[in-house]
Amino acid sequence: MDKSEEPQVKQDELTKQEEEKKALVTEEAGAEVQAEGAKKKKKKKNNKKKNAVADTGEGAPEEEKKEDAKEEKKEGEEEDEDSGAEGEATGDGEAKKKKKKNKKKKKKTAGGAVADKREQDNSRFRCLGSWKAGDWSQSYPPLKPMTTLFKEGEFPIGQIMEHPGEQGVKRIGDAELRAKERIFEGDYDKLRRAAEVHRQTRKYAQKFIQPGMKIMDITNEIEACNRRLIEANGLEAGIAFPTGASLNHVAAHWTPNLGDETVLKYDDVMKIDYGSHVEGLMTDCAFTVAFNPQYDNLIQAVKEATETGIKEAGIDARLGEIGAAIQETMEAYEVEIGNKTYQVKAIRNLCGHSIGRYNIHAGKSVPIVAGSNMTKMEEGEQYAIETFGSTGKGVVYDDLDCSHYMKNFHAEKVPLRNSKAKQLLYTIEREYGTLAFCRKWLEEHFPRHIVPLKMLVDADVIKAYPPLSDVPGCFTAQFEHTILLRPTCKEVITRGEDF
Repeated sequence: MDKSEEPQVKQDELTKQEEEKKALVTEEAGAEVQAEGAKKKKKKKNNKKKNAVADTGEGAPEEEKKEDAKEEKKEGEEEDEDSGAEGEATGDGEAKKKKKKNKKKKKKTAGGAVADKREQDNSRFRCLGSWKAGDWSQSYPPLKPMTTLFKEGEFPIGQIMEHPGEQGVKRIGDAELRAKERIFEGDYDKLRRAAEVHRQTRKYAQKFIQPGMKIMDITNEIEACNRRLIEANGLEAGIAFPTGASLNHVAAHWTPNLGDETVLKYDDVMKIDYGSHVEGLMTDCAFTVAFNPQYDNLIQAVKEATETGIKEAGIDARLGEIGAAIQETMEAYEVEIGNKTYQVKAIRNLCGHSIGRYNIHAGKSVPIVAGSNMTKMEEGEQYAIETFGSTGKGVVYDDLDCSHYMKNFHAEKVPLRNSKAKQLLYTIEREYGTLAFCRKWLEEHFPRHIVPLKMLVDADVIKAYPPLSDVPGCFTAQFEHTILLRPTCKEVITRGEDF
């Protein structure tokens, strides 16, 4: 290269260096703008979350959560690409953070439910036991049906007790009777499935019931859970009868009709009574909800009376003797309410009952007071052992607007002239058969049913079961379990840790 070209070369090199410097500055400025944009984007997203929390009091809606997750994932991918060698240095820490995030997300299940634990403190309720820790794979709220939790079809066995008398010990070890039971194992499993639905539903109910809730909301939520867990399917499986939520002096057969705005109060005594069925094999179980400790003796008296009834029941046990034992246990209690002392009285015109397939009241009654009925319980029968105690007169009468109805199990075919009555009867037979139902359920299938329903009641095709009340101002309590008189033993199929 000659000397005359040297200045030109130097000038070209300087120009090139300046251009590279400008490009570097532009690149750095672009990176800063991009970082600033990401910050604004993140700030906007956080504000969106805060606004959602302020509006709902619960948290961001489900769709926004999904969008946030997508944005976080996208940002993470962009950061990984930009980080290069720095990402290798911090890779282990980031991986650990991601694992922790994933673990938290796995706790959530479909429908916004979260993993539940079996342990549950019931101390805010009077005289109800708490649920103990143990194996548990149900969600909260409960969404998993029993057939998915117990895939082998072997559902939890209830409490096993000996039949009363000398024969009880012999029966429990008899090989021939055990072989006899194996014939009915399929039916036993169906009853145990229904019983497990009842247990898990009432555990859920005991978690959400609190003063200030509408009774309509309480009963609707219990019934929705019952349907989910039993996998309701017409007459093959479903709710056995409407959820009773009788308050204070009302002892039984009350559930709110549409439009009822009754609210549960701290000083109320509520009886929750519901059942489940599989192919007409049903459970019937009830417990009392109260928050005020002044009712403890009333509730404890009825709870212990029910336990006495279960203990005395069994093959060859006489119904009148069971009633006498129940009355003696219950009426040994007194309760002080509002500085006044009351003897707890067994409600003498209410009783337990035998249960048949698609027949909640199958013919035999189990009294809760002493009487002359010497009818014996028999092998293979199923009973609802339920007791009612009151601070009133100890007698109930028909009261309030009727909500519970049921087709007469033995009703003969009656000619109906009214077309609406015929249509309603067809709907009832299709949806409920001879299972009990309530007016709010009919609204879903047959609006404007009041007049044709009355026609069916008058024709004795449908039987009305109005609320049963003692004197206003008194308080009543109820506890109930379903027992199965197996050849070798009696099984309390609805037993739980709560009662």
